[in-house]
Amino acid sequence: MTCCSSRRSGAALAVAAYLAAAFSWSCPALAQTASQAEPALDPDSPLDPLPGLDVDWPELPADEGPAEAPVTGTPTEAGTALRYEVRLEGLDVEQTEAVSSQFNALSTLKSSEKTPANVAQIDRRAREDAELLAELLRARGFYDAEVEPRVATDAGRVIVSLAAEPGEQYRFTEVEVRGLETAPDQAQALRDAFGIRKDDPVDAAAVNAGTTALRQRIGQGGFPFAQVPDPQVVVDRESRTATLVLSVDPGGARKYGRIIVPERSLFSARHIGEIARFKPGQPFEASDIEDLRRALIATGLVSTVSVSPQPGATPDTVDVAVRIEPAPPRTIAGELGYGTGEGARAAVSWQHRNFFSPEGGLTLRAVAGTREQTAAASLRRNNFRKRDHVLTADIALSHLDQPGYEARSFLLGAGIERQTNIVFQKKWTWSAAVNLIASNERGAINSTTSTTRRTYLIGALPGMLAYDGSDNLLDPTRGFRLSGRLSPELSLQNGAFGYARLQLDASGYQPVSDRVVLAGRIRLGSIAGAPASRIAPSRRFFAGGGGSVRGFGFQAIGPRDQDNNPTGGRSLAEFGAEARIRFGAFGIVPFLDGGNIYRSALPSFGGLRYGAGLGVRYHSNFGPIRVDVGTPINPQRGDSRVTVFVSLGQAF
Repeated sequence: MTCCSSRRSGAALAVAAYLAAAFSWSCPALAQTASQAEPALDPDSPLDPLPGLDVDWPELPADEGPAEAPVTGTPTEAGTALRYEVRLEGLDVEQTEAVSSQFNALSTLKSSEKTPANVAQIDRRAREDAELLAELLRARGFYDAEVEPRVATDAGRVIVSLAAEPGEQYRFTEVEVRGLETAPDQAQALRDAFGIRKDDPVDAAAVNAGTTALRQRIGQGGFPFAQVPDPQVVVDRESRTATLVLSVDPGGARKYGRIIVPERSLFSARHIGEIARFKPGQPFEASDIEDLRRALIATGLVSTVSVSPQPGATPDTVDVAVRIEPAPPRTIAGELGYGTGEGARAAVSWQHRNFFSPEGGLTLRAVAGTREQTAAASLRRNNFRKRDHVLTADIALSHLDQPGYEARSFLLGAGIERQTNIVFQKKWTWSAAVNLIASNERGAINSTTSTTRRTYLIGALPGMLAYDGSDNLLDPTRGFRLSGRLSPELSLQNGAFGYARLQLDASGYQPVSDRVVLAGRIRLGSIAGAPASRIAPSRRFFAGGGGSVRGFGFQAIGPRDQDNNPTGGRSLAEFGAEARIRFGAFGIVPFLDGGNIYRSALPSFGGLRYGAGLGVRYHSNFGPIRVDVGTPINPQRGDSRVTVFVSLGQAF
């Protein structure tokens, strides 16, 4: 905001006189000759009143400091180090609210309030902050504001008061926004976006906010080349009023034309068009440009990107020019770990994120561990025909030795999904796939027999639909989530038979204070169409572990065979509840989980196993790191008394 005044203020002269008086007081030897000099001051005598402030300095007895006032530190050349309190006086509630946050952020007194200071330091800070407060008041339209610093004692404390006389608040007698007549369809909406009207206070913050809002609104309204300069404000001190003139050049409304990329660009114009949220012929919106830039960076293939509008082939169109600097497309990653349920585990992967253009990634992965050995390859085509749609193809050979079963499996799979991520968290996500599985598995048929080995050939059509109404992907504090998974499956094992696996999940999050969030979840599952004895152990439901019922080991809950190994079942019921209590970057989470596995097609909700414990959270820049320590309340034979789980993100 550019501001002019129609009459020169006397404030500068007053400040100069004020500083001159203070200087002559602090240097009395300059105001007299040597023959007129008085005897040296007694260091134990009280300080003289400070000219211009009309208050006495706090009494400072020698050696002991001010009576009944807190004194910390040691005496310095300028005096004893003191603690002080800052008060703003003379302002009403509305005026205090208008300036207090900015004052507290910029104040020298406030920033050093907890640090002891001597008398000279407090005096200097008080003078600086008096001028700061006056400037903040002037920015709010109180152009005649004056602030007087005062230092006194109150009940033994040093009180620094800034006594303000704000005067009358100036108001606009005229507000003119010129140039909007060239955009008649949106003229009123643009004036409303600016928001400043006749008789409003001459508030610099409000004028700047209105100008920013107008710039955003005119860009969203289809004017990519609009010019909105800073408004011109003229202040008349005699009448205590001001006028404002804002000259806008809309530059003409435009519709999207082409996407333009240089030759040999990482992505073609066609692929960028699949990522963009706009199509040719739609009205221009400035937010689309920033959205496209962020989406291109989110591919992981871009180091820097420039997305800018430029005049189109016709006067009513705007082209979008995109320039991309590619990032290294290959990544090698490794992992080492140990878990009480998973044992030792080492994993390595190699990824090429643009193995075939555009965005066709290849990932090779190998796992070697005490309970898992896997070799897998995956093809992934991001932004397939539409933004955030992902086409996948997988092949994997694995050996899993889990508490509930041991399986040697070969998988071929393909699918398509609509994904979510931290940058663009989606409300609705879904997936659909087809899997062909050949698996040789050892597991218990029922609770009265020992384990047996069988070979299964399985065809599955898994699908998922989810709604995310939470406010954060990794650390939600409010809202809820719902998801459903359905997988019709055909199995060949002593004949062909079919069944369907269904799982429903729900979770909710409710803040009860700035530091505490209550969170809860439920999970229900059912397998209908075949008895548990015919279903491959790896396709049954299991419960227990860090993402299930904490306090119990992985797959430890539910029916067991005669050797005390978990058998899994056809249905499950689980719940979890926790309080997330945060202290800065850290937090604690007391929790209670429960659940059970049933051999019937529907859960009976009986015989629930409960686990409880306490978790610790470290809230990093990329999400909370959690460590949960739990114990079973009603354990089964062989259950460990303590379990520990470590992962990224909340438990649910």
